[in-house]
Amino acid sequence: MTNIQNQKQVYIIHGYTASPADHWFPWLQDKLQEDGVSVDILEMPNSQAPKLNEWIEYLLQNIKVLHKDTYFIGHSLGCVSILRYLQQVNISEPLGGAVFVSGFTDPVPSLPSLDEFTIDHLDDQQIIDSLKARAAIASKDDTIVPFALSKKLAEDMQADFHEVDHGGHFLQSDGFTTLPVVYQVLLEMMNANE
Repeated sequence: MTNIQNQKQVYIIHGYTASPADHWFPWLQDKLQEDGVSVDILEMPNSQAPKLNEWIEYLLQNIKVLHKDTYFIGHSLGCVSILRYLQQVNISEPLGGAVFVSGFTDPVPSLPSLDEFTIDHLDDQQIIDSLKARAAIASKDDTIVPFALSKKLAEDMQADFHEVDHGGHFLQSDGFTTLPVVYQVLLEMMNANE
């Protein structure tokens, strides 16, 4: 473990109906902590019926470390929540980066209850300027968030885009309790920023 690694901070933001104990989040936390990285999986409020203002307020109150070695991992609704948060927080220097898994910034047709997260326009350039690196991961057979929405998020954020043929929505019910591609993409991002 190097001193630089000890300064790295990762925040994992889960999605709709999820919790920190779900899917591949605990596995990723363990992997990163083995590397000496500080990791927080934030437990977003009322994930069964999320409200934009509650989620953003929660992020504003619970993200304590913001510097060039701060990274975000978002899954599904967690992705647009990170983007909305970044528009509201005061950042003195670009943050390390973000990885968006099965993310979206436009309404998801099958989930109209989440439209309030996507109704207002995002300032793409402000967000791009606040993150040194951006990457997105999506599966072509995602039945919850259409692949095209995740691809559009990647394009809008000028993010490196990683396509997976058969990953579904990367849920535990899809067979995902580990997700090595996220770990690898984040590791490459961190190494490139050193």
